[in-house]
Amino acid sequence: MRVAGTQPGAALGCDPAAARVLPLLDGRDGCELVTTIAGGMRLADYLPTRTFELAVHTADLATALKIPPDVPSTAAAQALHLVVDLAVADGLAGPLLLAATGRPSLPGGFSVL
Repeated sequence: MRVAGTQPGAALGCDPAAARVLPLLDGRDGCELVTTIAGGMRLADYLPTRTFELAVHTADLATALKIPPDVPSTAAAQALHLVVDLAVADGLAGPLLLAATGRPSLPGGFSVL
């Protein structure tokens, strides 16, 4: 049985970042405008949202597979930075701080998204 996504995954090659991503980013300063479903964003603001999605969904997959949801440190730091920024902007820093430091857990359905 062939798993969906196997062929596209194989087409990326052994090192997709070196082969495809880095050449696309070389020479960019982050001010370039990227069109998204939510409108235009600067490249420097857009890329962390993609890292966030990869980190969260990788952790989701690991959890579903019953393996530790380890996220590489650079991706984890960038994803958590985005979570913190969203929590602060929405006035939710207090509950997040309490839960992250072992105090009362977050209420059901809590999200900064």
